[in-house]
Amino acid sequence: MIKEWFKSGSPWIWLTAGAVTINLVLVAGLLLLIAFRGLGHFWPADIVEYQYEDASGRSTIIGEQVDTSLLPAAQAKAAGHQVLNDAEYLVQFLVKTGNRDILGSDFRWIQQQYIRHKAEPADLISVERREWGNFYGRLKAVKEDGSIIVQGEAALAVAQEKLAAALELHEQIDVLQNKDVGAINYGLERLRLKQRALELKGEWDDAHAQEFAAQKQAYQQKYQEIQVQLAKLNREIKRASLVAVEAGGREVNLPLHRIVKLTQPNAMSGLDKMVEYARNFVTFVSDEPREANTEGGIFPAIFGTVLMVLLMAVVVTPFGVIAAVYLREYAKEGFVTRIIRIAVNNLAGVPSIVYGVFGLGFFVYIIGGNIDRLFFPEAAPAPVFGTPGLLWASLTLALMTLPVVIVATEEGLSRIPKSIREGSLALGATKAETLWRTVLPMASPAIMTGLILAVARAAGEVAPLMLVGVVKLAPTLPLDGNFPFLHLDRKFMHLGFHIYDVGFQSPNVEAARPLVYATSLLLVMVIVGLNMFAITIRNNLREKYRALEN
Repeated sequence: MIKEWFKSGSPWIWLTAGAVTINLVLVAGLLLLIAFRGLGHFWPADIVEYQYEDASGRSTIIGEQVDTSLLPAAQAKAAGHQVLNDAEYLVQFLVKTGNRDILGSDFRWIQQQYIRHKAEPADLISVERREWGNFYGRLKAVKEDGSIIVQGEAALAVAQEKLAAALELHEQIDVLQNKDVGAINYGLERLRLKQRALELKGEWDDAHAQEFAAQKQAYQQKYQEIQVQLAKLNREIKRASLVAVEAGGREVNLPLHRIVKLTQPNAMSGLDKMVEYARNFVTFVSDEPREANTEGGIFPAIFGTVLMVLLMAVVVTPFGVIAAVYLREYAKEGFVTRIIRIAVNNLAGVPSIVYGVFGLGFFVYIIGGNIDRLFFPEAAPAPVFGTPGLLWASLTLALMTLPVVIVATEEGLSRIPKSIREGSLALGATKAETLWRTVLPMASPAIMTGLILAVARAAGEVAPLMLVGVVKLAPTLPLDGNFPFLHLDRKFMHLGFHIYDVGFQSPNVEAARPLVYATSLLLVMVIVGLNMFAITIRNNLREKYRALEN
């Protein structure tokens, strides 16, 4: 019976099913871990006040309890801690104390045995700042023009109103500085390059000088007007400030123009925390990073990842389809064709960093450098396309994923019945018309399958992008309102590199840890979203041409 069972192949089917199930469980477990750690970052945690007494004396500690661990007694004694009752382990808590400008760090480990009292007072506030991380303490008063306008219990409501007004002013300042002033600087730079180009051609004369001077004068006038508006807004936004008391009893002045958010988590109801949770998530997705990428949002990284993948798809699809059509429909089977197929299959296994080195040498230095010499001599010695940027990153990933599209498209072409080709030719269509109107539409689901696999691989790549265009922090997006609107020469941010930077290059490891999980979750969501979009298109095409296949 056992021999017959093995001969039937059933054990191997069950082994395969078990291996697939284990893999699915592992993947699901990993995604659940990332989701739990990542989504938990946005929940407004309660603030705890500890009365703490150790060898250094009695003190008050205020902050969020973010982790718990067991410290072996031997390590505790080596660190100078007392071990009571010959305990084998000491329970310790990691507390996010914030107030980095006062305490020197955001986090602190405390031992449970030294805690004399623990409470969660409703009047404790959490202040998210643009610099120096969070502040935890108690709100005492609100100042305006250096004078206290309200204090006590009424201070919180007034502080929220003043903060809302300050945030609106900050948005206006941000638009003026980044959009309007940026457009002026961009226009002035284009004028400088045009002038340099005319000088190199020997066409620069007094007429051009007067014309350019008039345009520069117009830009300068706009700039002066914007500076007047900025000065007015800066005076207005700096009028108000908060007076808060930190854990040690020291009064701290917090200017409102440096504050992003003010909350009292301990006083929030469950519904309030859910609303605040949604706001935090939206802010994380739509805001720009701060504090060496350990605070703020990741919108530039999401934008750069999606834009790069779309450009890669636009490039890799036609080249992959053309190569597959040639190999399947036109190339004669022989030594050369076999060598090409082997090369295509081998290219799929080349490490991604090799593609990055190739992209840097070939695309950036050779092609980009020659483009600069031929079309942008006026920009020398500053490179335009002779430096890593969005275009070269997209082309590098397109080259890396090209074998996947070729193989998938060729497999789709091979499954189309020969009778369909013969029927089209019998009706008078040429071979090119048969391919374009009949064969390629029926192979489109396979083409989309190749594109899905290419997107899944390209979106998560980091190593080659570090060489051909991705940076830690990009000052401007590759897409803006300045002509030509899509700037393929600009560097950009990427979710995968952002994870690497925050996880391994951050100066504040504990603060960056939850951002690693949150950003990883966003990267998975972006990849799934792009793939689902492509899968939907593929399924529609498959249903459309299924009748013809039958």
